[in-house]
Amino acid sequence: MIHNDVLRSVRYMLDVSDARIADIVQLTGYQVDKADIIAFLKKDEEAGYRDCSDEVMAHFLDGLVIHKRGRDESRPLPPVQLPVYNNLVLKRLRVAFELKDDDILAIMESVGFPVSKSELSAFFRKEDQRNYRRCGDQFLRHFLKGLTQRLRP
Repeated sequence: MIHNDVLRSVRYMLDVSDARIADIVQLTGYQVDKADIIAFLKKDEEAGYRDCSDEVMAHFLDGLVIHKRGRDESRPLPPVQLPVYNNLVLKRLRVAFELKDDDILAIMESVGFPVSKSELSAFFRKEDQRNYRRCGDQFLRHFLKGLTQRLRP
């Protein structure tokens, strides 16, 4: 899924300003301007639109975890994982919002996109594991929609 779409979805889900999105990214020590965030949040056909890079998205997702759950001062920040695939987005959102498998299954059921527990666990496995499966755009889109409905009924 396009990183800009994920950024827009999470911004709407949390009901935060562009400046707050920049603050979330900066929680990881990565510097980004508010003007860059505004360009990332524009629609494809709008003037000034820019693609959100893997690096910015990785820092945003890690910053979101810190924003929602707090920073563990006893440990240093882990290095960002690149490239950013849908599986990583799903993992970070799961951690940030403290979702269990049953929560995710209920979210997917609520948007009419039911999945089995084994299908779901395949998304959270390591890439070199035999039962690993790439998370598709459609699944992530439905998950973001369901999570938004859950947080902003």
